[in-house]
Amino acid sequence: MTIAARARTFTASAVIALTLSAGGVQAQDVAIRVTVQQQTIAEAAAIDRDLAGFYRASDFAPIWTGTGPEHLERRRALFSILEKANDHGLPARAYDVPGLIEAMRTARTGTELGRLDVRMSQLFLDFAVDLQTGRLTPAKIDSGIVRKVPLRDREGYLQGITSSDPMGFVNSLAPQSLEYTRLMREKLRLEDLLAAGGFGPAIRSGKLEPGDSGADVVALRNRLMTMGYLPRRVDATYDAEMEGAVLQFQMDHGLPEDGVAGTATIAELNVPAEDRLKSVIVAMERERWINRDLGDRHILVNLTDFHARIMDGDKVYFKTRSVIGKNIPTHRTPEFSDVMEHMIINPTWNVPRSIAVREYLPAFKRNPGSNSHLKLIDGRGRVVDRSQVDFAAYSAKNFPFDLKQPPSSRNALGLVKFMFPNPNNIYLHDTPAKSLFARDVRAFSHGCIRLQDPFDFAYALLAWQSDDPKGLFQSKLNTGRETKVDLVNPLPVHLIYRTAMSQPKGHMTYRRDVYGRDAQIWDALAREGVELAGVQG
Repeated sequence: MTIAARARTFTASAVIALTLSAGGVQAQDVAIRVTVQQQTIAEAAAIDRDLAGFYRASDFAPIWTGTGPEHLERRRALFSILEKANDHGLPARAYDVPGLIEAMRTARTGTELGRLDVRMSQLFLDFAVDLQTGRLTPAKIDSGIVRKVPLRDREGYLQGITSSDPMGFVNSLAPQSLEYTRLMREKLRLEDLLAAGGFGPAIRSGKLEPGDSGADVVALRNRLMTMGYLPRRVDATYDAEMEGAVLQFQMDHGLPEDGVAGTATIAELNVPAEDRLKSVIVAMERERWINRDLGDRHILVNLTDFHARIMDGDKVYFKTRSVIGKNIPTHRTPEFSDVMEHMIINPTWNVPRSIAVREYLPAFKRNPGSNSHLKLIDGRGRVVDRSQVDFAAYSAKNFPFDLKQPPSSRNALGLVKFMFPNPNNIYLHDTPAKSLFARDVRAFSHGCIRLQDPFDFAYALLAWQSDDPKGLFQSKLNTGRETKVDLVNPLPVHLIYRTAMSQPKGHMTYRRDVYGRDAQIWDALAREGVELAGVQG
């Protein structure tokens, strides 16, 4: 019997047992039992300061195991969300619903009921946190996930469940974003597909193109139909309809868009449904980590997608290609949220110390005149003549100079950078290295995010505060001087990492796990007990 079925059985048996357990017992005995129950609650809750404080405020009255209709509604609300744990990609077994049902069925004495009440409160608090802000702690998974999870006050959960509408409260716990709703819908769809056998046989050919026919085209056709890119058909020819389906698949998976099923496209088509389901479950956990108001207008950078977007509500206001940090430990772009406050036109590049001592100091030791575009600055802000410096005397620990690159079209930051001051020293910026934007996988930077169309990005931001955004920007640019331009209305910036992401209309979009972070998150969720429903053993 499933957890959901057992929970429904509980409603018809254990709930009634609790409600009627005082039947035939003298009023004096009931009073004694209630007093014992309160004493037990006080003792059992003492190890949890938040829980103890909440119970203390109500004279240690039970939250769940009382006989009134309000207690019945709380129990129903609790089990209504527990039975949906798997739907949310949470480890249903970890909450031990069968064990709780058995304890509720057999509890009779004041001591048993008191312990049960505290146990149910602790389970509720644990599950509420898991459902609202995630089961995992991001920083424990990967040091590059420096996101601050918006944890709620635990007392607020207890106040919510003891409110006049406990069912409404528990239904509000999961993220209410459209993204989370669409992810859950995709999760359930993939589970149904897996139960029916998944996406079907893999495509064995290395390349298929319009005009081809045969068994491999049939395999391609069948997978496209199962994935929802083609209507049901029996034709075995790679025709215009199939070409259009392949093209749409490529668009949804960040592939070169040519309508030809080449090596990269077939590799993505052959990704098993199980792996897609894992990506969706991980994305749901990530959505819980960011479960807060993102801002009506905000900047969204999906690292795996290699794009930066300015969002206006649920719509893309502006989009441009991006380059993210190289896939090595010291360069990977971190994930976090902050607020963009201003842009700097004609920026100076203040070379981060880590780059200065790791990359430039060794070059100066070999040739003091190398990298002449960089100025050597001493502790008093003076430019130092490199020919007068014995670089061999310095190491990464005692190098006393700063390196700066003055504003120019060759500046490493290009001609504009967009600032959301943060301890990670990450920002968005222009770059003179334009050729990298033609690549499909664009992980080349030291960690900051380069934009293909930084001027247009700036115009889009300034359009909300100027009637002539382009003229304003160009007037500052033409001075050649470093100039700060504040955003009248600062925008939230969210650097996210999603290998599965929905669209308001159309299919889910999937991307490759460029840093391997989603694989780490899935492994951690699996260790917690998250399972892939629908997978045939």
